Order: sequence, then C-alpha cells, then structure tokens
Amino acid sequence: MVDWNLAVATATRLVRPGPEVSRDEARAVVAELRRHAKVSEGHVRGFTRLGTEEMHDTPVLVVDRPGWIRANVAGFRELLKPLLDKVEGRRSGSAVLGAVGGKVTGVELGMLLSFLSSRVLGQYETFAPATRELPAGANGGGRLLLVAPNIVHVERELDVSPHDFRLWVCLHEETHRTQFSAVPWLRDHLEGEIQSFLAETDVDPATFLERIREAAQSLVGGRPEGEEDDGGRSLVELVQSPAQREILARLTAVMSLLEGHADFVMDGVGPDVVPTVAEIREKFQQRRTKGASRLDMALRKLLGLDAKLRQYKDGERFVRAVVDQVGMDGFNRVWTSPNTLPTKAEIAKPADWVARVHRKADS
Repeated sequence: MVDWNLAVATATRLVRPGPEVSRDEARAVVAELRRHAKVSEGHVRGFTRLGTEEMHDTPVLVVDRPGWIRANVAGFRELLKPLLDKVEGRRSGSAVLGAVGGKVTGVELGMLLSFLSSRVLGQYETFAPATRELPAGANGGGRLLLVAPNIVHVERELDVSPHDFRLWVCLHEETHRTQFSAVPWLRDHLEGEIQSFLAETDVDPATFLERIREAAQSLVGGRPEGEEDDGGRSLVELVQSPAQREILARLTAVMSLLEGHADFVMDGVGPDVVPTVAEIREKFQQRRTKGASRLDMALRKLLGLDAKLRQYKDGERFVRAVVDQVGMDGFNRVWTSPNTLPTKAEIAKPADWVARVHRKADS
C-alpha cells in the first residue's frame, strides 16, 4: 500500500535547502544543541518534579531535514503496520485499491513530509523503531530529534539570540522526553488509542474513495450541488468515522495536555536560564499565529495543523490554571493513570478536572 523508500526519496528530493552555514558553524550548532539538551534535563526535572536523574534511556539526535524525514517514515511504518496489514488482506479482491498502488501513496506521503520537514524544530518520537542510522531507547523507548537547520532558520528569521533560542527549544522538547520517561504507562496508553483509531478505519474501497473525494473537494473549495459546507474541516477530520471522532477527542485532550505542559515548562524555566525569553516568546507567538503565507495557512488548515496550534494555547491555559489552583504537585496527579487525564471538555474548563480528580481523591 505504501512504497516507503519512494516516500523518503520523494521527500528528500523536494525538501527545501536549509539556511546557509559554513561547516564550522554547522558543527558549532550541533555541539551547542547537544549541550543544551543535556542541561535541559536538570532544569525540567527540577521545575516539573517529575522523574529521576537515571531515568533517561532515550538518545538525543541532532538531524538535518532529510534525517527528520527518514526518522518519521520509520515511525509511520511501525505505527501504521496493523492498518496496512488489514488493507493488504482485502487488497487482492479490490482492483480499485490495487490500481492506486503503493507508489502513488509513497509520492503523496513524500510530498507531505517535504512540506513538514522545514517547519519542525524538534520532536520526541514516541514510537520510534531503532535502526542503524537512528538509534532509539531500550524497552520501547523513543528518541529526541532536534532539527538543526530549522532552528537556525527560525532564530535568524526572528532575529533573536541564537544561544537563548536553542536552549528555549531544547527545554520544550526535553519536557516531552521527561513526560514519557517519568510516566511509563503513557506510551502504551497513547499507542492503544491510536491503534483503536486505526482499527476503526473502513478499508472498503468505495468508502475509501468517497472519503478521498470529499477531501479533494475540500482542498479545491468545491462541493457537489446541494451539499452543505463542511465547516472548513481538515483532511484528517474528513476521513473519520463517528467512532474515530470519539477517540480523536480523547487524543486531542492528551496532546493538548502534553503540548501545553511543554510550553508552560519552557516559559516557567525560561526566566532563570534564558535571559531573552520574553522577547523570544512574543516573536515566536506572532510567527505561529500569522504563518509564512496564505498558501502556508491554507495547508495548515487542510492538514489540521491549525488545530495543533490551538492545542498549545488551550493546553497551556489548562496547565497554568490547575497549577495556580492546586500547585505543581496537585497538577502532577494528572500523570497517575489514564483515568486522571483531562477530557477535551476539562481542557476548556480546568476547574472541572480539579473537582473530579482532587475531590474524589481527597474524599
């Protein structure tokens, strides 16, 4: 169903070149990012009160854009294997799916990854399989990726202190690494939710093509006569069943928590160790909001990336409100079990989460 090698080749061929740096500058950037990643561990542990000094077994990899592409293709391949096995099982009787072919899908995935590869500053790969080029943690641990050319590009675009900006980015990504290292059940919980989402995917060829038709009409702005507007739903939303939307609501709440917590930690630690954190935050928020161009904003909407931006804001408001009300130790009850994770409604109303988790636990 997917030609993974073609996906990597397509993305690598289409990816835009990074900023111009000399070989010595590139080496200095890589070395500094590795130092910042290491020092961020202590800052994040001290602020969040999560984990221990010995808990990390996940490597930190400083990569370029093609390296990020290869890592994400490996992750997609691992995560989507149950779904693709399911599709392959029905493919022999489907001329339609057979005609689509793995090469077309590989090119499409490659085009998407080429677009994203110039925008990601860092990423904790939760479900990363270890390879010779890309090591991962033992016992199912992931890896932390820092995309050096993108970090340099943004720090230049924002005209901020490179030293401060690189540390600021590392604080955010290290928070994700700490979340999964300090909360052992979190990875399995997320994987279970994602696999449930994929298990609900309808692989009937007619339904599959109907979903793709709707997505294509959304992209070009056209709809069959008599159909109502879809309300600007993203490509991700257009290919969901009702059961998947319920699962996605739970996943959205968890991702809002994780992203908001990372932003909260990044800004909480920042004033003590990043002198220009206020300037960086203001300029970075402006960049997040306005996007690079009208085309960029349209692609964000289609791919659901604007929803990810809302996750940062909604999640950070949730974390800040809970910490203000019950303190950091009180907030950390969120990591007790899947039952103490906030719902999507509680992300919007933090007091409801406090009432449910704290009153029940304290009664």
